[in-house]
Amino acid sequence: MSMDWIGGAMLLVLLLLIFTGYPVAFALGGTALVFIPLGIGMGFFDLSLMQALPQRVFGIMENYTLLAVPFFIFMGTMLEKSGLAEDLLKTMGQLFGPLRGGLALSVVVVGTLLAAATGVVGATVVAMGMIALPVMMRYGYDGKLSTGIIAASGTLGQIIPPSVVLIVLGAQLGVSVGSLFVGSLLPGLMLASMYAIYAIGVAILKPTAAPALPPEDRPDNLPLLLRRIVLVMIPPLALIIVVLGSIFAGIATPTEAGAFGAVGAILLALFSGRFRFHQITDSLNVTVKLSSMVLFILVGSRFFSLVFRGFDGDIWVDSFLTSIPGGQLGFLVVANLVVFILGFFIDFFEIAFIVLPLLAPTAVHLGVDMVWFGVMLGMNLQTSFLTPPFGFSLFYLRGVTPPSISTGAMYRGVIPFIIIQAIGLSVIIAYPNIVHLLSGSS
Repeated sequence: MSMDWIGGAMLLVLLLLIFTGYPVAFALGGTALVFIPLGIGMGFFDLSLMQALPQRVFGIMENYTLLAVPFFIFMGTMLEKSGLAEDLLKTMGQLFGPLRGGLALSVVVVGTLLAAATGVVGATVVAMGMIALPVMMRYGYDGKLSTGIIAASGTLGQIIPPSVVLIVLGAQLGVSVGSLFVGSLLPGLMLASMYAIYAIGVAILKPTAAPALPPEDRPDNLPLLLRRIVLVMIPPLALIIVVLGSIFAGIATPTEAGAFGAVGAILLALFSGRFRFHQITDSLNVTVKLSSMVLFILVGSRFFSLVFRGFDGDIWVDSFLTSIPGGQLGFLVVANLVVFILGFFIDFFEIAFIVLPLLAPTAVHLGVDMVWFGVMLGMNLQTSFLTPPFGFSLFYLRGVTPPSISTGAMYRGVIPFIIIQAIGLSVIIAYPNIVHLLSGSS
């Protein structure tokens, strides 16, 4: 009797547990525990395989690259709590406000800067929602455009390095995190540019949706404004250049650069005169929670994958994916569709830890460039923050959005940006060299 069906049954049970709201880490480990005695009783499972589990768990704990996750989370949270986002948004709003659609442009610019300085989606979306949204509504901006561009710009931290998602992808795909950082920079900036072009287009075609600031509210001292822009932008830009530049130049590993970034965030708060001790404790609290979640899910996924392979589930999945018509192209289409559809229902971490271990062996088997594959999946995973009903950026923004803007309006507002992300993903697939332009490889 074949045991191919057991691998499919494991995946089905896992998805059912996740969709019912059961914690992902325990759903992964619990599914594996349930199927072990089932397999032993049917004579399908070799219990000696479980001897590899301690080595798998200790391998996670010894993974030096994963240490970058808490460092970058702390850096981003510390910068957000020290008022960096507020300063940038207010200053950029004054600079671009006199232009039609200028406030929307300022959100894109600040979202891009915060993505490169923090990489924490929740903090970025909430900060911009609290600061920029009331201003946009006060000056007559369309509610759908306002919420859509804030939610979309806040997700740029998932594709623009330093990104926690890219660190996880690197660990899951077995590729250098530094290479993923270098490869994702241009696609991330391309996506931000597409957001800005869309905002300009809306302002041109529908002026009432994105009006300019009235003359009485425009800054009357341009030299003073430009000086303030320089003072506000230099500190985060300096931190971005040092952290990312050291990685791109090969001077520091992502973990070392993350440690420097964490210290740099504290120093920026000190130099700005806004440092408070509770900022460190609050940032550490957030860091511990998020990092613990990542590690628990990773341990659960390793346990699940070990049992899954014990039932030859990996062979079954690889056989299915390699038999898809179209070879490499057919595999990429199916992989992207699966990731995109799952993004409507489950979190990007869950997708990364459950789906990627199934896709990675087939990608290697078909000769797919794994750095390009990682950047492509990172772009795809970013849409999971925007796709209703469970887009996390929508949840974050809903918490700070006034009742006058309905949840339905927010959902409609992100649709153009989901389409833009799909276009950006298509560009990466059609022109893979974009990922390697900065590294000089092809």
